[in-house]
This record gives sequence, structure tokens and C-alpha cells, in this order.
Amino acid sequence: MSENLKNAVIFGCGPREGIGAELCHQAAQNGFHVFVNGRTEEKITAIADSISADGGEATPLLADVTDTLDIKNAMLKIAADGRPLELAIYNAGNNRPEAFLDVTPEIFEEMWRVICYGAFVASQACLRLMLEQQAQAERQSLMFTGASGSMRGKANFAAFAAGKGAMRMMAQSIAREFGPQGIHVAHVIIDGAVNGDKLKTNYAGYLDKLGEDGSLRVEAIAKTFFTLHEQHKSAWTQEIDLRPFKENF
Repeated sequence: MSENLKNAVIFGCGPREGIGAELCHQAAQNGFHVFVNGRTEEKITAIADSISADGGEATPLLADVTDTLDIKNAMLKIAADGRPLELAIYNAGNNRPEAFLDVTPEIFEEMWRVICYGAFVASQACLRLMLEQQAQAERQSLMFTGASGSMRGKANFAAFAAGKGAMRMMAQSIAREFGPQGIHVAHVIIDGAVNGDKLKTNYAGYLDKLGEDGSLRVEAIAKTFFTLHEQHKSAWTQEIDLRPFKENF
């Protein structure tokens, strides 16, 4: 164990060309021991192994963010490492376009549970640990990955927007409560198409249509999170929106 490292946990990690995996890699490059969370052991182990191969430190953290016992055990594992948790990013979520009358109650609830309820469960656990370890930490941040749906509900995205909008309001409440206690809470709105695995696999033609730099690069998105984490406490950003220079808004 490298004594000079601090801990970060990234909730919601999947394929390498995704925001979660990129956040993990950049966290390791920025001197963090990274706890890589997800529900698919193969994916989070692959991310952790890739970080280790590059000379960083990472630990897979298999846990369902909507399961309070899973998250409790995950926090015990992070605490047992002995180094302070300085950065937590909630990136878990899912999205699916669907006509409103076709959305089942089960689908609506499941999307809300992952997007918003999971953020609630993970945030409570992280904040408790951060407060316990505050004397050992240099700086502490809790961040959330938002989307266009955090600000406006588009046609065929009612379930997604309901979850993201609720998470945004929760993040604002947390920021107002814990900012004065020294924990920087920020919400990062991704307002545009992400040039990552999902679109490349399922909608490659759409990315081509957007043209060069017409979609958000995962490396650029992740870099913003670490810029926020390094902000001086006299000038914190609570919310920031990111979009390609071509994006209409």
C-alpha cells in the first residue's frame, strides 16, 4: 500500500470507453487509490486490472447501489484500507427512450431507484465516512453525473428525467448542508451525446452525423470532475454543464 495515496470511489463503472471507467483511470493518474464500483464483476475487475497495469492502484468494489447492505459493506471495505476517502462520484444510472404510455410502473421505479435512490444510499454512506475521516483528509468532494434530463424532460424520456431531476435537487440540498462542513458537493450536467461505448456500439451512425468534436469525449468529461475537486474552498462550483461547442441549448 502506497502511503501517499488517498482514496476515491466511483459508483457506476462499465465498459472502458465510458464515463465511469475514465473517471477511475484519471483518479488513479491523480494520485488516488480507486475503488471501482459496479454490479458486473468482470467489468470492474477489468478496469482495476488496467489501472494496475498502468502503475496505479485500484480495487474492484462489487455492490448494488440500491442495496443498503451492499453499500454498508462497501464502505467498511473502503474504511478498512486506512486512507481517507477524499473523492466520491456517483455515476450510476441507466437510460432508455420509451413512449410515456409504454413505460411500465416497474421500469419507472427501477430507473428512479438506480438514478436517485441509489445516489441517496451511496451519498449517506460516503458522507458519514468522510466526516469520520475529515481530520486526515486534505480535501473532500462528493459529485454526481447529471444529464440533459436533469434540467428538462424531453419527449419519450419521462422516467429518465424524473430520476435525474430528483437527483439534481437532492445534490443541491446536500451541497447546502455539507458545504459549510467542508465537503464540496458538485453536480456535473452532461448536456449532449457522449462519444463512448454505448453510442459507438448502438448508434455509430449518429456519432458520424455529429461530426468531429460534435459529441462529448469521455476524457474531457472526466477532467472536469478533477478540476472541480481541486477548486479552492473560497470559490467552489456547485453545478456545471458540459456540451460540445456545436450543441444547441
